Amino acid sequence: MSRRKPSPPPVLPGYTFVRPLGSGGFADVFLYEQDMPRRVVAVKVLCDDAINPDVLRTFNSEADILARLSAHASIVTIFQASISADGRPYFVMDYCPDTMGARVKKAPLSVAEALDVGVRVAAALETAHRSGVLHRDIKPSNVLVTTLGTPVLADFGIAAGAALLDENPDVVAMSIPWSAPEVISQQVAGSIPSEIWSLGATLYTLLAGRAPFELPSGEKIPRAQHVQRITKAGYVPTGRTDVGERLESALKKALSKDPSARFTSMFAFAEELRWIQYELGIPPTALEIATPEWASAAAPVDFASDTQRGPIISTVRQDSRRAQRAQTLASAQRLSDRHEPTESKGSSKTKAALLGGVIGAVAVALIVVAVLAVTGVI
Repeated sequence: MSRRKPSPPPVLPGYTFVRPLGSGGFADVFLYEQDMPRRVVAVKVLCDDAINPDVLRTFNSEADILARLSAHASIVTIFQASISADGRPYFVMDYCPDTMGARVKKAPLSVAEALDVGVRVAAALETAHRSGVLHRDIKPSNVLVTTLGTPVLADFGIAAGAALLDENPDVVAMSIPWSAPEVISQQVAGSIPSEIWSLGATLYTLLAGRAPFELPSGEKIPRAQHVQRITKAGYVPTGRTDVGERLESALKKALSKDPSARFTSMFAFAEELRWIQYELGIPPTALEIATPEWASAAAPVDFASDTQRGPIISTVRQDSRRAQRAQTLASAQRLSDRHEPTESKGSSKTKAALLGGVIGAVAVALIVVAVLAVTGVI
């Protein structure tokens, strides 16, 4: 099947088009330069022929997810979302010049770098899971590399809420080499154990230079054969002597055919990777996971909503002490205004000025009388 040509870049106020970056099934990504503040950004634009309620709902959900989660240091940052003059929805995000997928095609990563990527992405996914979001497309090409060289998770385009998948198990999306056996066999559409499998497969790829169940020679195999190897073949070690027994064991556990035999959470997976770093003499990567207080402040993404975007409805709590105090002061001010005399503000100011002048004149007169009395004039 031939690759789709990118759609024309939209004209966006405040942005100057630079060049195309890539194309997907329903959207194109372009490089723009933002006028103020001056910086380069990536703009993801929904294609003309893909604008239908289902795709638009998915696109809006991706923007909402990034907006809620991009405060995390290992999730790509979104700056803006809107609709272009020609009617195409778009959102603006941080430009990342490289991906782990492109890097591993050149050469496998060092053990230290792969472990760092693993901890960072696991922390990002744990934060997403605590917010009720499953990514569902974890793979090397969706781990971007920022201009500072740090990995960030991107492309939540087929993400879904765990509750929604429980209600609609037929909704399946996958990238075969990094998809768990139970997803490939369509037993589940996505789950925390299946995401642990995908992250394990991604780390294996970064270390071995190939997906876990590809042929060691790198030879391409038919899709059906690849699926069969994922669902039936046993774990094959990376073949690297510097990986170490504990890291091989961690990968084998993450890639277990039995979901219950994998790590219980992304947090547990990340902690094991940090222990491996410690044992190898590598400074453990900071485990950045949102606290429950932070997660509860973010409103959940409504994946099922197909309503048009309209006026902003605040999701910020209105019953805080500050809000109550401001409301009390506003009520007192309205009550005071209601009982003010009907005279205009201008006349009030004039009367105040006249009264001030009279008081000043009386004060001067009293001073003059006092001086004359002291000097004996009166």
